[in-house]
This record gives sequence, structure tokens and C-alpha cells, in this order.
Amino acid sequence: MGALLWLLIPLFAAIGAAIYAAIAARAGKRKSGGDVAELAGYARFREAMERRPSDSDAAA
Repeated sequence: MGALLWLLIPLFAAIGAAIYAAIAARAGKRKSGGDVAELAGYARFREAMERRPSDSDAAA
């Protein structure tokens, strides 16, 4: 009987992990934009880094 009680611990842990994964996956789907917004932001950053600074932008 004691061995069965010890087997319940990993069983409850697996059930808890499955519930957590389901909630996390559902929350991840609710994000609007996702990778598209991230890639657009990266493209704007890269364009800004490639621009040459004008004379007024340079620190004197």
C-alpha cells in the first residue's frame, strides 16, 4: 500500500504539468502580433542602425 502512495506523487505531478502546459499554450495563442510584430521591430532597428548620422546628430 505504501508503494502505491509513492506512485501517486508522480501521477499528480504529471497531471499538474499537463494542466499548466494547457494553460500556458492557450495564453500563448492569445498574444496578438507575435512574431510578425517582433520581426517588424527588428527591421526598424536594423534600418536605424544602418543610417548614417547627420552632422546635427553628432555629439560635439
